[in-house]
Amino acid sequence: MSAPTSRSLGPRLRWFGLAVLTLPVILTSMDITILHIVIPTITGELAPSSSQTLWILDVYGFLLAGLLIVMGNIGDRIGRRRLLLIGAALFGAASVLAAFAPTPEVLIAGRALMGVGGATLMPSTLSLIRNMFTDPAERIRAIGIWTASLSGGIALGPIIGGLLLEFFWWGSVFLINVPVIVLLLVIAPRLVPEYRSPTSARLDVVSVLLSFTAILPVVWAIKTAAEELALTAPAVVGLAIGVLAGAVFLLRQRRLQTPLVDVGLFANPRFSGAILGAGLAMFSLVGVMLYNAQYLQLVAGLSPLIAALAMLPIMVAVGGMAVLASVLVRRFGYPLVFGTGAVVAAAGMLAFSRVAADGGLILAIVSAAFIGAGIAPMMTLATDVVVGTAPPSRSGAASALSETAAELGAALGIAVLGSIGSALYRSRVLDEVPGDLPEEATEIVSSNLGAAISVTEQLPTEAATHLADLARHAFIDGLGAATVTGGFILVTAAIVCPLLLHRGRNHSQSTHSPADTGKR
Repeated sequence: MSAPTSRSLGPRLRWFGLAVLTLPVILTSMDITILHIVIPTITGELAPSSSQTLWILDVYGFLLAGLLIVMGNIGDRIGRRRLLLIGAALFGAASVLAAFAPTPEVLIAGRALMGVGGATLMPSTLSLIRNMFTDPAERIRAIGIWTASLSGGIALGPIIGGLLLEFFWWGSVFLINVPVIVLLLVIAPRLVPEYRSPTSARLDVVSVLLSFTAILPVVWAIKTAAEELALTAPAVVGLAIGVLAGAVFLLRQRRLQTPLVDVGLFANPRFSGAILGAGLAMFSLVGVMLYNAQYLQLVAGLSPLIAALAMLPIMVAVGGMAVLASVLVRRFGYPLVFGTGAVVAAAGMLAFSRVAADGGLILAIVSAAFIGAGIAPMMTLATDVVVGTAPPSRSGAASALSETAAELGAALGIAVLGSIGSALYRSRVLDEVPGDLPEEATEIVSSNLGAAISVTEQLPTEAATHLADLARHAFIDGLGAATVTGGFILVTAAIVCPLLLHRGRNHSQSTHSPADTGKR
C-alpha cells in the first residue's frame, strides 16, 4: 500500500488517521501522571532523595516542554510523519530503560530520554491534524478528540498505573508503552500522510540553547529552595540566569527571519489568552493530581488499584467535557466557556484543599472531578485558537507553542505546587519529629510521606503510630497550601484569559482565523 497524501485521504480514512494519531498523544500525556500512583512504591524500593523524587516526576515534563518548539520546527523541515516515527522509536527504547532502572539516577535518565522522544511526538500529531482536516468544522471536532486524548491520558495515567501495580512490578508502567509504540510504527505509514514545509530554513542553535537556559535554572532554583527551606544564594543566581536568558531569547526571536518562536503571534490578545490559559490550566490540573494520588494511597489507605479506580471520575469528567466544549462554544462563545471552566476548576481546587487526614475521601474524589471538568474545555478551546491561527506552513511550530504552554504548565505545576507542599511537609516534620529518632531516619522521614511510612514499618507500634500520624498531618498541611495556590491561579485565569479572548475577537475576525467558528 502506497503512503497516503492529504488529498488522497477520504473522509473515513481521515478519521482512521486521527485514531492512529491519538495513540502517541495518550501515551505521552499518560506518562506525565502515571508515576503519581507509583511513586510511593518507587520511593520504597529505590530510596531516592526528595530532590531525586521530584526529578523522577518532573524531568520528563520539562524536557518535553523544552523541546516541543524545537521539534515542531524540525518537523516542518524534515517531515512531520517522519519525525513522529523517529520519536516513537526513541520513546519506546527509553521506556525499556526506565522500566529496568536499578537506581534513581538511571530512572531519571530514562525519563529524560522519554521526554526527548515525547517532544517529537506531540507537535507532529497536532500539526498533521491541521493538514488532514482543512474544513474548520471538522477540525474543531478533531481537535476536541485530540484534546480529550491529551487530557484523558493525563487522567488515565494513575488508573493504568494502579492496575499494573496491582499485578506487576513498578517498571511495568513504562514497559506498557512498547507494544503501543510498535503498533504505531506499523500502521502510521499506511494511514497518516506526510507533510513538510515548502520553505526550509536553518534551525537557530543559539535559540535552542537559550530556551533551555531560560527554563532549567529556574526549575533547579525552585527545587533547591524547597529542599533547603530557604531562597539560597545559588537559587537566586539560578532564577536570575533563567530570567536573563528568557529575555535574550525573546529579543533574538524578533530579529530572526525564521524564528524558533513567532512572537508576532502574541500581538493578538486572543492568541495570548489561549496560550496563558493552557499553561495555567495544566499547572493546576497536574499539580493537584500529584497530591490526589498520594492522598488516596498514603492518607486514605487505599491500595494502588482501588486508588486508581477512585480517580476514574476525573478521567470521565475530563474526556466528556473536552468533547462537549465544541458544542458549548457555539452556543455561548469562547470567553464565557473558558471563564466558566476556570471558575469551576478553581472551586474544585479550593474544595480539595479542605480534605482532612481522616474522612476526606469523598471530598477528594468529587472535588478532583470538578477540577478536571473545568479544565478540559479550557484546554480544548486554547488548542483550537492556536492551531487555527497559524498558516499551514508554520502549523508545526504554532502547534508546538500550544503544547509547550500545556507541558511547561504541567511541569511547573509539579515543580511549584510540589515544592510548596514538600517545603511545608518538611518544615513541620523537622519541627515535631521525636528527638530520639536517629538523624538518618529523620532525614528520610522529612523527605516525603511515602518514605516516612516505610520508616514507620521498622519502629515499635506506639512510635510508628505517632510518627505516621505526624507525617500524614504534615502532608495535609502541604496539600492545603499547594491546592489553595492552584485555586488562586485558576481564579486569575478566569479573569484575565476571557478578557484577552474577548479583546482579540476583532483581530481574529480581521485575519479570518479558521478557528473562529461559531459564536464568540
